[in-house]
Amino acid sequence: MDDDMNGLHGMDDMDGMDGMDGMDGEEPLDGEDFDLDLLEEELRRAAAVLDPVPAELRQLAVEAFALHDLEARLAELTFDSVVDAIPVRGAVDTPRMLTFHAGGVTVDVELTAHGLMGQVLPPQHARVEVLTGPHPGAPLTTDDMGRFTHDRPPAGPFALRLRTGEGVLVTDWLTV
Repeated sequence: MDDDMNGLHGMDDMDGMDGMDGMDGEEPLDGEDFDLDLLEEELRRAAAVLDPVPAELRQLAVEAFALHDLEARLAELTFDSVVDAIPVRGAVDTPRMLTFHAGGVTVDVELTAHGLMGQVLPPQHARVEVLTGPHPGAPLTTDDMGRFTHDRPPAGPFALRLRTGEGVLVTDWLTV
């Protein structure tokens, strides 16, 4: 009856738990050797499978994120070489040229397989971020002529956020 009270039916002194302290022969986890990034990734995967984010909540999060730049002016796409340019016969790997306008500011951008470069007109100092998702990219700065470069082409949809002395501009989102 004593074993029934403990719920151990035939287990004397926790015989089945001997391997737990060493985790099947492995050394116990140290704070120094433990990779927290790996643990976080594994937990994210488990949560995505066991408790996925509902589609409605994900959409609300995306819409809320869009409001964090509420004071930003939208720079309208006024030229896209994919749509507006006359194709050149035999040309391969031609750069994609984009022009955005907002108020008195123009942003010219050239996309290549090696990255992007652009210029803010009239020339001015600005911080430029290449947005490819919810996390901002590394900030770029313009030179005295308003030029900036980014050594990696954006993967997937992207937009640019510019912080100038006149305020914040955000371009339309485009697919590469």
